Amino acid sequence: MRRIPYSYALASLLVLALVIWLAVGDFQRFQSTPPEANTTERDATPRVEVVTQQSTPYIPKYVLQGQLTAQREALLRANVTGYVTEKPVAQGESVRQGDTLLVLDNDALPQRLQQARDELALAQAEYAGAQNLRRRELISQPELLRRQSALSASAAQVAQLEKQLSNTRPTAPFEGVLDRVQVELGDLLQPGEEWARLIDDRRLTGTAWVPQQQIGKLSVGLPVSARLLNGQSLSGEVSYISNRAEEATRTFYLEVTLDNPERQRLAGGSAEFTVTLQPRLVHTLSPALFSLDEQGQLSIKHVVDNNRVAQTAIELVSADTERAYVTGLPNPVQLITLGAGLVSPGETVTPVFTEEGRATQEGGHASVN
Repeated sequence: MRRIPYSYALASLLVLALVIWLAVGDFQRFQSTPPEANTTERDATPRVEVVTQQSTPYIPKYVLQGQLTAQREALLRANVTGYVTEKPVAQGESVRQGDTLLVLDNDALPQRLQQARDELALAQAEYAGAQNLRRRELISQPELLRRQSALSASAAQVAQLEKQLSNTRPTAPFEGVLDRVQVELGDLLQPGEEWARLIDDRRLTGTAWVPQQQIGKLSVGLPVSARLLNGQSLSGEVSYISNRAEEATRTFYLEVTLDNPERQRLAGGSAEFTVTLQPRLVHTLSPALFSLDEQGQLSIKHVVDNNRVAQTAIELVSADTERAYVTGLPNPVQLITLGAGLVSPGETVTPVFTEEGRATQEGGHASVN
């Protein structure tokens, strides 16, 4: 094997030693001498994207699920014993107030009434004679009072029998539709027995329950629309709100009154009620701009005087997948739409204003759930 000349080996060692010395010296200088700071980067304030937004009118809506009932509905019950002899009104027919709905037969009533009237006439004659005798002091005052009592009893008996006789021809207490007639000709009805119902569905009553957190938004007189299962809708207003919540559910009972001019068969069904609340001034923005402040409240970061960052708690009026409607912000407000997560309240920033930021600036309507 051929050996490397001594001079070549010595030269290689010297070159290697020089390279190592240069490398170690440069590394030590790098460690002991800090790099010069970039004064431009050190002095620059954070830049954030900002959009100026004015509040806009907004009409919130509150949606409830509930039931529909006829505004007036009466169970018709017999007030006297009798056999059904006539059915002047068929089931499902409309009637007016005072129309005869049924005719009952009680053979004993006319005779009893005639007897009572005869006894009343006798009592009247006896009382008149007793008054004449008393004026001549031929009878005592207690005797006159007994005759007067007998007259009153006879008059009460006649009135009672006349009422019973009129009850053999029950009439409609109000205008409506005769529904669910449960008797046939020849049936015997007893006092208190139900035989039909009368429904006035020209107006409907909707009932629902409202959580205690939402009851403050509602008041009597607010307009309501009811969406039915068949896709149609009715209009009306809130007519009643209970003053006390149910202890078990902490919900308040609510009624709405709806017009049903076409008398659609809706009573007993379910519906979705949309209550139109009082208009409010709101800011409309993206839910992505929400943050939580130190108290854990929903808030928005924005720029105030001297380009300082402020974080203001807000009230969420309504929201959907694309936008949120909030109150509590100054008007106008300089919303931070980009870079809000990199700055803190009180920090000075450089705002970059844009005409179309990430905040949604459209007003409108939405449902409060």
